Amino acid sequence: MAGQPARILVVEDEALVANALEYLLIEFGYGVVGPVPSTGKALKLIAVEAIDIALLDVNLGNERIDCVAEALASASIPFIFTTGYSNRSALPEAFRDRPVINKPYQEEQLRDAVGQLLLA
Repeated sequence: MAGQPARILVVEDEALVANALEYLLIEFGYGVVGPVPSTGKALKLIAVEAIDIALLDVNLGNERIDCVAEALASASIPFIFTTGYSNRSALPEAFRDRPVINKPYQEEQLRDAVGQLLLA
């Protein structure tokens, strides 16, 4: 809808990181879906919520984010991986060409990456 802020799904299992990310996104003027700490909860939100883009932590405890990335790609929803890993080999193989933001987040880097993805 026109005039509505972009809705960003946040999938992050570390509560402090998720809360800080949510705060920054709201401060930037976006709506936040979640944050959610697991693939199951993320898949449920993808099925029922309007989502413009997503920020995905690569590892959620003992889960990998692969199935969420696949669901988003199938729904043509763009996403950015967030990770503490510096090597792209840690990303799901089919999606290694996707944007990545390394943790800890730099506010300007996050704002730029989200803005670019929303314009794409």
